Amino acid sequence: MSFRISRPIALSVALLAAGCSFVDESLLPVLTGEEAGGSVGAPVPIQASAAEANPAPTLSAAAGTASATAQGAAQGATNGVTGVNTAPVVAGQPPILGSTNFVTPGVTPAPNTGTFVGQKVAVLRSELGALQQRLQTRNQQLQQIRTATTGNSQAYHGTIAAINTRLQVGTTPGNPILINQWNQAQLQLERIGADISAMNSLANAVASDSSMSAYLLESTRAAYGLSGAIEEDHRQLAILEDETNRTVVLVDRLLNELSEDISRQTAYVGNERANLTTLSHAVKNGELLGASLANRAYSAPSPIASSAPFAGANTQSFQAGNRQPLVVIRFDRPDVPYEQALYTAVNRTLQGRPQSVFDVVAVSPMQGGAADVALNQSKSTRNAQKVLRSLTDMGLPASRVNLSAASSGQALTGEVHVYVR
Repeated sequence: MSFRISRPIALSVALLAAGCSFVDESLLPVLTGEEAGGSVGAPVPIQASAAEANPAPTLSAAAGTASATAQGAAQGATNGVTGVNTAPVVAGQPPILGSTNFVTPGVTPAPNTGTFVGQKVAVLRSELGALQQRLQTRNQQLQQIRTATTGNSQAYHGTIAAINTRLQVGTTPGNPILINQWNQAQLQLERIGADISAMNSLANAVASDSSMSAYLLESTRAAYGLSGAIEEDHRQLAILEDETNRTVVLVDRLLNELSEDISRQTAYVGNERANLTTLSHAVKNGELLGASLANRAYSAPSPIASSAPFAGANTQSFQAGNRQPLVVIRFDRPDVPYEQALYTAVNRTLQGRPQSVFDVVAVSPMQGGAADVALNQSKSTRNAQKVLRSLTDMGLPASRVNLSAASSGQALTGEVHVYVR
């Protein structure tokens, strides 16, 4: 497969040495060997640097200072690896819970006048008092749930921070200490999920109280039309109506705040579950990635052609045309450390273009006899499937990835190209 180059060089920055090349076509111009007049010169080979022989990934400075950027650009020009300085992505803090302490207005006592309406007022007053007593209990339950949720969230983020710190400074793949911390973080996140269930149960109880408060208000207003009342009865009814009105408003505010808390916490826990999946992959590899790519993919993309991306026999022929690959991974040795560069490239693309769909292309060299070509195609397909699994482990939905295959007379070893569309 041949790739035609189309525009002048403007910028390149080093991200990872060894078998990866990275270009963000939404932010950087396409690499080219074209003259200003439009004629295409002969390809200029770039001599491999000593860094490409390093089996471990080389990370640029997290802070992204000017000197580090300049040094990264020089390295990128030397070894053909382009990228960007990025600080580690840290999971967002939990959404703020409501802080209102719901205090009932109370019920004003009054003597029973002995009339039929007076007896009705006494019954309504008693029912309002019982409702307010239940609301006080609901408020106590809410404050307890909020305290528990805050404590569980702080414990969860403390554990996640400890894992990210160890990954950032460097650790071994599958470190058992980090695995235990990850399991602990998962339990802590499930406790937050249990708090959400408690909020849901409380919201159902408050909804029942809301119906009761509306019934009491309607009954109080209807009592004005009963015959046989004296002025004192109507005076007590007016006081009771005001207190019932305030109780209705209190119940509505309690229910609304509970609904908002439940909605925010549910979305937060869902995002954190995706982040935990990506963090599990980072612990397995012993390198820091960042938040799940699922949190970047906000909108549903258009349907893609491949219906079975993991099946090697169903891979499709791919034509690059003038498209520039986002990432090129050369599998010229075992255990190529490509995942950090791949995550950074895809993450930056989704930041600018959330609806992006990615083509993972297995590029096999056309060298040797027919048996060698078939063997190279099989290896390249397995490598492409490995890259696709890495993307899904990072949180990218499988519906956003299309697996294809191609051959190239210029490739010296099996490669995997990732394109954006």
